[in-house]
Amino acid sequence: MGQYNLNRIFNPRHVAVVGAGEKAGSIGNALMRNLIDGGFPGTLLPVNPRYKTIHGHTSVGSVSALETGVDLAIIATPIHSVVDIVSECVEKKVGGAVVISAGGKETGEQGREIEERIQRIAYAGGLRIIGPNCLGIIRTGANLNASFASEMPVTGNLAFVSQSGAICTAILDLALKERIGFSHFVSIGSMLDVDFGDTIDYLGNDSSAKSILLYIESLTNFRKFMSAARSVSRVKPIIVLKSGRSPDGSKAAASHTGAMAGEDAVYDAAFKRAGIVRVDTIEELFDCAELMAKQPRPSGSRLAILTNGGGPGVMAADTFARYGQKLAPLDPETLQALDAFLPPFWSRGNPIDILGDASAERFCRALEVCFNSKNLDGMLVILAPQALTDPISLAERLAAVMKARRYPVVACWMGGKSIGKAVEILNEAGIPTYDTPERAVRAFLYMVEHARNLEMILEIPPKMTRDLVFNPEKARKLLSEAPVGEFMPESDSRELLMAYGLPVIRTEIAKTGALASSIGREMGYPLVMKIHSPDIPHKTDAGGVRLDLRCDADVCEAYNQIISSAREYKPDARMEGVTIQPYFSNPDFEILMGGKRDPSFGPVILFGMGGIFTEVLKDRALGLPPMNRLLARRLMQETKAYALLQGYRNRPAADMERLEEMIVRLSQLLIDFPEIAELDMNPVLIKDGNPVAVDARILVSPIGVPSSLHLVIGPYPEEEESHMVGVDGRRIFIRPVKPEDAPLFTALFKTLSPTTIYHRFFGSLKELNPEMLARFTQIDYDREIALVALDEDMDEDSETDSMLGVARIIGDPDGKTGEFAVLVGDAWQGRGIGSNLLKKCLSIAEKRGFKTVHGIVLNENRNMLALGKKLGFEAKRDAGDNRLVIHFGGNNPSC
Repeated sequence: MGQYNLNRIFNPRHVAVVGAGEKAGSIGNALMRNLIDGGFPGTLLPVNPRYKTIHGHTSVGSVSALETGVDLAIIATPIHSVVDIVSECVEKKVGGAVVISAGGKETGEQGREIEERIQRIAYAGGLRIIGPNCLGIIRTGANLNASFASEMPVTGNLAFVSQSGAICTAILDLALKERIGFSHFVSIGSMLDVDFGDTIDYLGNDSSAKSILLYIESLTNFRKFMSAARSVSRVKPIIVLKSGRSPDGSKAAASHTGAMAGEDAVYDAAFKRAGIVRVDTIEELFDCAELMAKQPRPSGSRLAILTNGGGPGVMAADTFARYGQKLAPLDPETLQALDAFLPPFWSRGNPIDILGDASAERFCRALEVCFNSKNLDGMLVILAPQALTDPISLAERLAAVMKARRYPVVACWMGGKSIGKAVEILNEAGIPTYDTPERAVRAFLYMVEHARNLEMILEIPPKMTRDLVFNPEKARKLLSEAPVGEFMPESDSRELLMAYGLPVIRTEIAKTGALASSIGREMGYPLVMKIHSPDIPHKTDAGGVRLDLRCDADVCEAYNQIISSAREYKPDARMEGVTIQPYFSNPDFEILMGGKRDPSFGPVILFGMGGIFTEVLKDRALGLPPMNRLLARRLMQETKAYALLQGYRNRPAADMERLEEMIVRLSQLLIDFPEIAELDMNPVLIKDGNPVAVDARILVSPIGVPSSLHLVIGPYPEEEESHMVGVDGRRIFIRPVKPEDAPLFTALFKTLSPTTIYHRFFGSLKELNPEMLARFTQIDYDREIALVALDEDMDEDSETDSMLGVARIIGDPDGKTGEFAVLVGDAWQGRGIGSNLLKKCLSIAEKRGFKTVHGIVLNENRNMLALGKKLGFEAKRDAGDNRLVIHFGGNNPSC
């Protein structure tokens, strides 16, 4: 149900507590006390037939006895009673329920059946449910403590969502100690209804939540989660601690690709694609929580370390280097300014060691100099206890100097009892503190990772310089003939890859020694011979590979040896002869490329070091379709092989665009055919820059869902492409927007008059900045509809398309309502382009189940108002403004 009624849960006016009580130590008592002590300003309605009043509030015997209009019901009764209580909530039109009760699916089949009954009743009645088996929720800005936690955190800008109640209480204790403030605190429990995707969407639209922390044990609706995270991570950081790392996911894999794409590695790839920062431990989650809550985001990784002890500074520098980072060098101006007041024996470099006798004055002057440097992105201040340094005085001075900061500053106050008061002062001032240099450095680097995620999200992918042509009909025929649950014959595998334009080495099959000799003479030497058997996936292990065959005698001898070795290795294997290929002597590089169908995230693409070193070195990276050139390049950059592919010594660089193209083609193959369970191209040889797949293995198994529904990221909706003819006879191609369209948007914007810009953007605008271009072009096809109109009759000599107009409908997370916008170049207005674009958008919205669509139009924008009237929109004036809101849908049966 998405966002439906979530606002009534997090901002309720009337709250019922079912199972409320006054008995000390009971959950019902804790819930009532927390709501009262937290200062909830609305109406409290205890429900318990054994009481007439509870903590001064009149109690009723059942939910049915409540007046209609309850926003939130908190249920803390035995799980078997919850079914009837939920039914009563539905009858009373309660907005949502937080079910504290345990005993659901975590206890076995009986508990699962109870949860399913609760779910059916709630869904049919539109009742939202958080839980069951949860701690409750806290909304500090609304003075709402609807939980049985021991205390309420201070108000802040950090939102925390957890599947584990124990993790919630631990975070709360830390928050109180470190003065970390929260906007929302959500124990999500078993996720019978409201899940991580729902909460991310809700928190993404709540301005009081500036950062989102998640503790995840498992996910439910993976595609909804990815959609929500990819949308929200653009505007606020999401930090995840995912537990349950397990190698079990790779045990049953049959190919190189399957064996290397374990479950947890896929989560890593998904989080990266969604712009999420993943931490590994509870300690790191705490550290990130503190830093996110208190500090601005760094614009880079240039860290300076300021310390009064050489040892701690070296420890911090070593940790920084361990994560592949280099400390920022100090520019001449900074060195000169520090030389002016520091002792002669200071380190004169980074770490900035200002010596053990440093006073608070010396620390603060050094910090102010660093703040004035333009070559730094963050500061780590380390204090080692010294006889001549007063930690309290330094903390007080540092808190004052911090007001002038322009980037994050973290503090490491080393010691125990002697620095307790100083740490408290820093926490009160909003300066995150860590007890070791290593923790401080790790926390800073997680912030850097988030900044880089955001930068990558905004990067525009380059277009392919060659058109990508596929033959899905041929591929479909080959797959329909493939044995189910088995690997396709190697010859068919190669044919399938060639149907999608993947470069494959010439391969011939010989079932006899005589035929092998004949093929060898025709193909030309040198040659490679390999065993051809569906039962021997790893040919080298079976002695089934012979290289550099240079004559007919070599071919005959190799044939006999391979067949003999293979029979000895696996006597019951089906022997279908050998394959013969040209031999690439001394290839420059060997890589692995493949795909695997993950049961949760759908197809996953793998890239890494290939050949016999695949399993030994395990140098690989994973990515999720759909892919473009930029995503393909990032995938390769995550491996050590990427540095080699740039060329070294006498080896030429690989053709990186062709490798990117191979990944994009592989991505499209996995998108189009969900039945591909595993696909393995190993090795892909690269010689003189050009890649070619030598071996290919494809495992086919049924999946039961059509193309695109098996993906966690909505692919480009090719089915929405269409053509039209303008009123002047010009042919126009209408298609969904692509990430590579940013240059077209820039070119269109340059043609617009100031009036058109004002009508579309409600103000003057000189250019489309990178953030706007990314927002317009890198859309979530599941949530947003965006169509562009391209000129099909443009000059053939032109190297780029010409964009004439664009229309979009931005849907809410529920997919029920949306806001439209239309923009047509001045030279093309009045030719039916805007009308056709918007009609097409509305048609797609109707197919997706949108109920209403609206847009905001300036009073003076007569063309848009006329278009709205023509399409059946109703106009209503926006109070106190010169804008009109025009609506389509609602009572209109067309939408």
